[in-house]
Amino acid sequence: MTNKLKYFIGNWKMFGDFASLKIIYQIHRFCVGFKSRLKKNKIILCVPTTLIYYFNTKLKSKLISIGAQNCHSHKTYGPFTGSVSASMLKNAGAKYVILGHSENRAEGDTNRLIKKKIESALNQKLNIIFCIGETFKEKIKGKTFSVLKNQIKGSIDKKYNINKIIIAYEPIWSIGTGKILKIQELK
Repeated sequence: MTNKLKYFIGNWKMFGDFASLKIIYQIHRFCVGFKSRLKKNKIILCVPTTLIYYFNTKLKSKLISIGAQNCHSHKTYGPFTGSVSASMLKNAGAKYVILGHSENRAEGDTNRLIKKKIESALNQKLNIIFCIGETFKEKIKGKTFSVLKNQIKGSIDKKYNINKIIIAYEPIWSIGTGKILKIQELK
């Protein structure tokens, strides 16, 4: 089965507070005007963990889904100070979780660790937004395909339900640089 949806995913990073709900209401009002087009599009806002429950209880929208930005690899609760498990995110109301983001990879997330996080999130019936991407050096050296292949093969097991995983190509060299991919680079 092929997913025919276009995804618009907003990663709020370390931004927002309870008053930021007005931003989501504005996005929702904007989307209502395009309701017929949204049948082929999905809007996902991945907000800080502290806002997931609040936004979910206040926003009753079928047009916008709330997601998380990361999770711990441990399957349930445990002695991991400051960490949040996939089950905690699910209980807070998250429907999606971003995993493999370049910022987390830069902080030490390996393909092996990301694989554990994916498994933990899938066990909680969360949808995965799996980020892949190469650095500028890797791009220049012509290693884009091998880097992406290694990230996918090293993080996604054949037993996973691929219909629950959105692969988001986010080249590291393009983030915040103003450099935009050419259409040919996406083929």
